[in-house]
Amino acid sequence: MKFKILVITILAFYSFSNKPNKLPRVLLIGDSISIGYLPYVQETMKGKAWVDRIPLKSNGDAENCKGTTNGLQNIDRWLGDTKWDLIHFNFGLHDIKHVKPISGKNSNNPKHPQQSNLKQYKKNLKEIVKKLKATRAQLIFATTTPYPAGTKPFRALGDEIKYNRAAIKIMKKNDIEINDLHSFVKPRMQELLKPVNVHFTDFGYKEIAIQVSQWITKKLENE
Repeated sequence: MKFKILVITILAFYSFSNKPNKLPRVLLIGDSISIGYLPYVQETMKGKAWVDRIPLKSNGDAENCKGTTNGLQNIDRWLGDTKWDLIHFNFGLHDIKHVKPISGKNSNNPKHPQQSNLKQYKKNLKEIVKKLKATRAQLIFATTTPYPAGTKPFRALGDEIKYNRAAIKIMKKNDIEINDLHSFVKPRMQELLKPVNVHFTDFGYKEIAIQVSQWITKKLENE
């Protein structure tokens, strides 16, 4: 009898420990901003969803998905053969930065070109959306967050608004939910952002993670 109880207990524990595999699978795609809020989203969504992000093959660290050109080149690899229930994604912050014309490396010169001009950004993003929709996963697009003057590499103030406006039009045409992180952060920039930086403090990332988790939860509940 004791042996039978022990076996049942072990099986119950095994079943519980493997529950994450039965939870909805959520994929985050984005630049270093999403790397920053990833662990807080994972903590908030524990027991509700299995939240994952693109790992680097070399060391397992989260991969910076960068801009839409890089995204288009790697989206198939990122999606892999996993059946994702929901994908929360963003592109824009790298696209609007200025780069050196020949090398493509980061530039602080406003006369140098952007990594992807607005026309190229829209073209790339449309192709990425096609691939994401083909997965049949629930989709949420996060708008690009604002930044103060003086950040490096150079980004013109207000360019993120133009790119967000273009992205929102694409998402609406494709019936994709929009998590407006730009509007969420804009009135709280001094509170959430590091000084003269596109990146956030730990507190800032935690606040964004709450917003992201709420959108993920809402979308999964309405599935």
